[in-house]
Amino acid sequence: MDTITITDIDVKDLRFPTSLHADGSDAMHTDPNYSCAYVTITTDKGFEGYGLTFTLGRGTEVVTRACESMFRLVKGRNALNIFANFASFWRELTSDSQMRWIGPEKGVTHLATAAIVNALWDLWARIEGKPVWKLLTDLTPEQLVSTIDFRYISDVITKEEAISLLKRKAEGKEKREKLLLKNGYSAYTTQVGWLGYSDTKVSDLCQKYLDLGFTSFKAKVGVNIEEDIKRCRLIRKVIGYENKLMVDANQIWEVEEAIDWVKRLAEFKLTWIEEPTSPDDVLGHATIARALEPYGIGVATGEMCANRVMFKQLLQAKAIKYCQIDSARIGGINEILSVYFMALKFGVPVCPHAGGIGLCEMVQHLQMWDFISLSGTSEDRVIEYIDQQHEHFENPTNVKNAHYMPPLVPGYSTKLKNQTILDFEYPNGAEWQRMFNEGIFQKPID
Repeated sequence: MDTITITDIDVKDLRFPTSLHADGSDAMHTDPNYSCAYVTITTDKGFEGYGLTFTLGRGTEVVTRACESMFRLVKGRNALNIFANFASFWRELTSDSQMRWIGPEKGVTHLATAAIVNALWDLWARIEGKPVWKLLTDLTPEQLVSTIDFRYISDVITKEEAISLLKRKAEGKEKREKLLLKNGYSAYTTQVGWLGYSDTKVSDLCQKYLDLGFTSFKAKVGVNIEEDIKRCRLIRKVIGYENKLMVDANQIWEVEEAIDWVKRLAEFKLTWIEEPTSPDDVLGHATIARALEPYGIGVATGEMCANRVMFKQLLQAKAIKYCQIDSARIGGINEILSVYFMALKFGVPVCPHAGGIGLCEMVQHLQMWDFISLSGTSEDRVIEYIDQQHEHFENPTNVKNAHYMPPLVPGYSTKLKNQTILDFEYPNGAEWQRMFNEGIFQKPID
């Protein structure tokens, strides 16, 4: 086929009432309703692509409008030409002279970019008949690097360096792929530690996931130090000290406050403190990292990191020990690949942020590609796993013995079930209409 024309593109606002049970609750986001802007691309050859960006309820309508504003750059295009010149197309999508003003490459416009770009990668993988991790793995170094826009990061990593890094790992790729297909990729769980959960629920969930084979656990902290000490002690009582414990403050602290707070938690032998302060405060993260290094506690961040330039600075400043890319926060796979290359150059392992709606489904592909093609190792690397909302996907994650098993179905694992759309499109989906009628949620004002 010489052409596959994109004939239509659509976006829907989908929301799930996770706040009812405090699922996803943390120090900063106390009542999240896990949601997404869900993009569908259709073509004249019958291929479709599905992509999304994760949100927390209110505001999803703003992201969907941003997606709609960008559709004119996609509709009518030959998808094969996009894939052959993906870096150029990505720059075009992020450089609209008027839309760029309300970014640039951050916030709502970049969330919308991610939804569209994720749908395009899903489309490409479906055309090729491969899951995205396999599509990425099978691209030549030159082909893969051609998808990345190196603007603003060439002082740290160049196209030539990126190609060289991939070629160095070419030997052993087949062996690593077979190993991955057999054993999967190690996961850690955050499901045990949402801030709104009772002590009994936390304890029970720790035992549940311990029995499921998990050896790494994460808890939310940041509102009350005495409660955090109590919670960490409770978790350690169940999981012991042979397993890893991480904590996540979700941006709630000042810099010095973060240092003092985490020092009081040091007795629990934490692997990392995640998002200790403002996600934009590169130097603040660096200060925290230096202060906690003697305690063996690393700093992790990235889920709210706006773009590759922010990641570049975090790495340059030695502000993070663990790099947490998010599949829907920055501009989709193209930009995420650049972060993997920079992280490898700085010797910082990537441990993706996941959970939400579809984040687990997407980041597994990226981390599996990294293992096979780029870093060549899973040492000190792990993928976050949150056990909720997977039932809404046609091809959900498959986690066995605390390991993500590689998806085998073509695409980015992003296609939602039709019934889910009928039930949870906001505000007219059947489930939302039911909850409005029953007074569970207030109906939005037109």
